[in-house]
Amino acid sequence: QVQLVESGGGLVQAGGSLRLSCAASGSIFSLYDMGWYRQAPGKQRELVAGITRGGSTDYADSVKGRFTTSRDNAKNTVYLQMNSLKPEDTAVYYCNARFVFNRNLDYWGQGTQVTVSS
Repeated sequence: QVQLVESGGGLVQAGGSLRLSCAASGSIFSLYDMGWYRQAPGKQRELVAGITRGGSTDYADSVKGRFTTSRDNAKNTVYLQMNSLKPEDTAVYYCNARFVFNRNLDYWGQGTQVTVSS
């Protein structure tokens, strides 16, 4: 079992920045690939960014060049730095952990709201 707690969401003006954090506990953090997802009202949840246990990253086209994800295995934490925010980035952002040796095992945080005003 992995427990994930996101923090860092809030209200920001367009063009601003936020840094989300996701703290993990309950298992060996370095055995999980991590992902950030978001879900806007009336829309499906979508993958925003992912980082493997080895540190390789991938991003949705809509956030490339603006968002950066990183992880600190010593602190059991993954981050999402969001710059040049746009109103369309408004959503609840979720952290996901997927066990590398069994892809069917994955865990979700409770989500944190990000609101970007125009």
